[in-house]
Amino acid sequence: MMIGKEKLEAVIQDSMQGTELFMVDYSLEEDNSIHVIIDSVQGVKVEDLVKVNRFIESSFDREEEDFSVKVASPGLDQPLVLPKQYIKNIGRKVEVKTQDGRTITAKLEEVSESGVSLSWKSREPKPIGKGKHTVEHSEEIPFEEIVETKVVITF
Repeated sequence: MMIGKEKLEAVIQDSMQGTELFMVDYSLEEDNSIHVIIDSVQGVKVEDLVKVNRFIESSFDREEEDFSVKVASPGLDQPLVLPKQYIKNIGRKVEVKTQDGRTITAKLEEVSESGVSLSWKSREPKPIGKGKHTVEHSEEIPFEEIVETKVVITF
């Protein structure tokens, strides 16, 4: 008997009921290895991972089906997927790749239902005379035009 994707998704959602946690992604492999990525606006604690893992494990019968469960939070190098993840990163520096081939490194200012607002500064030649001056830019980018967004990690 295979574990069904619909049942698995319902169990994952149930495991986070009443918490700030949300599912970013999950997969169910042919060998019944279950991989779940969860996140929270406040961040994910080890206890959250353990709780969700145990809930999923207790929802399926090992006598009927052998399976393994791995619950994790997204790594720093993972792209943002859901609007909630964008909200969590407001104020941070992000790198956004757009469908028209641009890569914008900017501060994530706002997140709406339709997209994101970014701001950044650049040094550009003065319109008159020699030298450069700092120009402030801002742009709103709809989610459907975003290919990938990653948080820029600075030390």
